[in-house]
Amino acid sequence: MRTYMFRKASCGFSPGLRRFSDLKVTEHVPESPASARLTEQASLYVHWPYCLRRCTYCNFNKYIPKENNEDIMAKCLQRETETLLQLSQVSCITSVFFGGGTPSLTHPSTIAKILETVSKQVNLSDEAEVTLEVNPTPVGMSKLKDYHRVGVNRFSIGFQSLQDKDLKGLGRDHNSLDALQTLAEARKLCPGGVSVDIMFGRPNQTTELWSRELSEMLRVCDDHVSLYQLTLERGTQLFKQVQSGQVTMPTEEITAEMYQSARTTLQQHGFQQYEVSNFAKNNSESRHNLSYWTGKQYVGVGPGAHGRFVPLAEGGVTREARTQTLEPNVWIREVQQRGHGTRRRIQLGHLDLLEEVLVMGMRMTKGINHKHWQLFSPELSLLEIFGGSLDVQELLQKGLLILDDRGLRCSWDGLALLDSMLPVLLVELDRFFSQKLAAN
Repeated sequence: MRTYMFRKASCGFSPGLRRFSDLKVTEHVPESPASARLTEQASLYVHWPYCLRRCTYCNFNKYIPKENNEDIMAKCLQRETETLLQLSQVSCITSVFFGGGTPSLTHPSTIAKILETVSKQVNLSDEAEVTLEVNPTPVGMSKLKDYHRVGVNRFSIGFQSLQDKDLKGLGRDHNSLDALQTLAEARKLCPGGVSVDIMFGRPNQTTELWSRELSEMLRVCDDHVSLYQLTLERGTQLFKQVQSGQVTMPTEEITAEMYQSARTTLQQHGFQQYEVSNFAKNNSESRHNLSYWTGKQYVGVGPGAHGRFVPLAEGGVTREARTQTLEPNVWIREVQQRGHGTRRRIQLGHLDLLEEVLVMGMRMTKGINHKHWQLFSPELSLLEIFGGSLDVQELLQKGLLILDDRGLRCSWDGLALLDSMLPVLLVELDRFFSQKLAAN
């Protein structure tokens, strides 16, 4: 059994749909007052590409800076933010997420400048969620007050592990004491607004060790936990270590046990699972990440960032998938020359958009309700598309999927098998959509 894990939902990468991003353009979503409202708002992701070192497992778009170019990077992030917000013509930004890389390497004034740029272009209310990813080093912790003072109201802290030996093996530049001290300081500043990332499936990790570590963390953590399954990525140092036999990874069966064990433990501690990897209590769900999973628009700024929005200023009527130039120096040059570093744009046809809504929505424990699906598919209901499928019926009979008056969602057991069920749902969506087009 393989669980369906993404390491991050922030948009330094395309969340969950890389294999569908190049599908041909079909028709656009039929316009309605409800769907029109989808273009009025967006969330904003800002990518800081720099780290002081590269972790052994990391294949994200990160770079080790050769010199301090924060001033020019800050100016370019401001300019691209301004350009893309004007292009989208959204009237409101509902949340901002500073990811990376290591955005906690930035000076607080850089964060302040970007937020000021947003406020000048659109409405950014005092209630908007503003998240900063924090590497729990003494340097990162020392700047938390200043980040909070300039507008950050949620911290996402990259614990990854509470075992110092494991942290060293993963190439992290903090220890468990650093992490705990950073958490304590963050909780003082943003009570109820602190999330902790922790990773399982690490080298030589057992289910028993994982359970003890998670229980230890839950004695001190705040109201939100993100679990990430460590996956081997080609080209990383960890991949080479495993290939050469220096390091042994847990089997898929063991990592599946770890995931199920963690879900149970978190539930016992009062956390409710609201997405494959995310757990919250006291209504502290990440509103920014929920915007991805519910198919809302988002604008991606910075090297390698991804976005999904309608370019209304250019007369656009369909949503585009946008990818910014990866390499920071090239991106900087492009932003200076033309105001943005968009390297690729793909118009999303109706089927493309429905695939995204399906894949992302099924990550949530509540799944996709009928009213929400209707925003994107007013002519094709969930019951029409999936109700008559024999393959879907088999999943329903096994108790892995639920299709009822509420909508379509995974059961408790099914959520752990989402990765294997999504192809069934996508094939059925494609088949039904093709038949509908042929009939018309």
